[in-house]
Amino acid sequence: MAATRERIRRHVHDAPGVHFNRLGRELDLATGQVQYHLRRLTRDGTVVAESVGGRTHYFPPGYDAWERRLIAYLRRETPRAILMRLHANGPTRPVDLATELDLARSTVAYHVSNLAEAGVLERSTDEPMRVSLADPTRTADLLDAVSPSLPDRVVDRFVRTVDRLLE
Repeated sequence: MAATRERIRRHVHDAPGVHFNRLGRELDLATGQVQYHLRRLTRDGTVVAESVGGRTHYFPPGYDAWERRLIAYLRRETPRAILMRLHANGPTRPVDLATELDLARSTVAYHVSNLAEAGVLERSTDEPMRVSLADPTRTADLLDAVSPSLPDRVVDRFVRTVDRLLE
């Protein structure tokens, strides 16, 4: 049991922001095993849990709440693309993001709303609305450190394809 818990702890340390399902898949562990050991690890403070966008992500101690939310979104392809675009080219309108990233407007609106609610983006109050990074320096640091997993990218691309068909 201790060996399994140590494997999970080490994996969370090596991949901050890993979500529950990915942990089980990558370590080839049963759901109940992952739940049991994560409960023990979070209870003793070895691992920190953060619920972001309907998924629970796990982190080693040391990240603040804002960083945990940002990392969780950076592990998803579409929010990451939005954040990378804003980092590279600065503030822009959501409609321009949709065009530049070849995304449905509804997809961009959904992600911009979630990112703003998480405090990662800021929306201007003027018309037309523009979005910008809330903390460009910390965002840049974490952009280099975190990337989405292959399964997360596949799911994101499927959702984007469905969105295009529904437009």
